[in-house]
Amino acid sequence: MSLVGRMPRAAALVLLVLGTVWAIPGPVQAQSIRIKDLVEFDGVRGNDLVGYGLVVGLNGTGDGLRNAPFTEEIMSNILERLGVNVTGEQFRPRNVAAVIVTAALPPFARSGGRIDATVSAIGDADSLLGGTLVMTPLTAADGEIYAVAQGTIIAGGVSATGDAATVIEGVPTAGVVPAGARVEREVDFDFSTMTQIRLALRNPDFTTALRVETAINREIGRSVARMLDAGTVLLDISRTGRSSPAHALSAIENVSVTPEQRARVVVDQASGTIVMGSTVRISEVAVSQNNLTLRIEEAPVVVQPNPFSEGETVVVPRTGVALQEEPGPGLALVSGGTTLSDVIAGLNALGVSARDMIDILKSIKAAGALHAEFIVR
Repeated sequence: MSLVGRMPRAAALVLLVLGTVWAIPGPVQAQSIRIKDLVEFDGVRGNDLVGYGLVVGLNGTGDGLRNAPFTEEIMSNILERLGVNVTGEQFRPRNVAAVIVTAALPPFARSGGRIDATVSAIGDADSLLGGTLVMTPLTAADGEIYAVAQGTIIAGGVSATGDAATVIEGVPTAGVVPAGARVEREVDFDFSTMTQIRLALRNPDFTTALRVETAINREIGRSVARMLDAGTVLLDISRTGRSSPAHALSAIENVSVTPEQRARVVVDQASGTIVMGSTVRISEVAVSQNNLTLRIEEAPVVVQPNPFSEGETVVVPRTGVALQEEPGPGLALVSGGTTLSDVIAGLNALGVSARDMIDILKSIKAAGALHAEFIVR
């Protein structure tokens, strides 16, 4: 289906690593994206769950109970619920660990369904490998229990300990229990009674919101969608002619829309990575970049008095300073980039490292020649 407002655009990203800008080739036109991948439907959302539990069966890698007294407390509570009287007893096992259990309750989850549970140690346990999570209630923000988790933990790391060294690969103190939580309570939400549904764009943009509105109205054949702002499109369920909100959303969620993207340059200073969108433009600007090396050397000299003289030994400071300027590309002219390849060619012409390129882009942005949002992480 042809969409109103579709414009030819270079669908590409620019990745700079170790001082070289590479273009990731893409099609001439931007790709169309399904509405379900662009928006969140009002009311169709998950809920976060959390619980506090105990992992047993560890091979001596659990909590040291002297350093984690809460582990002893929860273990006593569990044993007492099972009918074991442990009042006044002192526990010192190393095969148990206190953990925080988290899970996400998906939308429309029904009682008896299963979801994944993530387990993370909160004490000084060395590893959760081979452990079993004991029945742990999971509560939501309202304090109600919506699921119960239990099962064998699959940890994502390996640890090996010797007499003088320890090797740890990954994070053995965190793991997952696949399908380990059973849903016990459903979220009280009647989706079928909704007469209007808001579509919230994940990346708010007026042009994209207008295209979503136009695409939905064209698919249904009448005006049922209306853009409220850059991040919201209101869908009138009663005018769609569908029997329920579920039928209405199933009719529009696979409609394709070409989203509009803001020009962005994202910089990661730690790794020296630069990522650019295809809409980035640079006005004509001249750039000069040289590498300066400043070297300071301290070489103190010890001066001693003559033999049998009344004097004292002193240290005379001596400092050597050298400033060396490495040859650089001089003043390079970066032409105004009307296409992505022009921008890449201009940046590569400077022949500098990735970290120097980040400083250059900052300066170009400060000069007003970089027409994009500049994000530093």
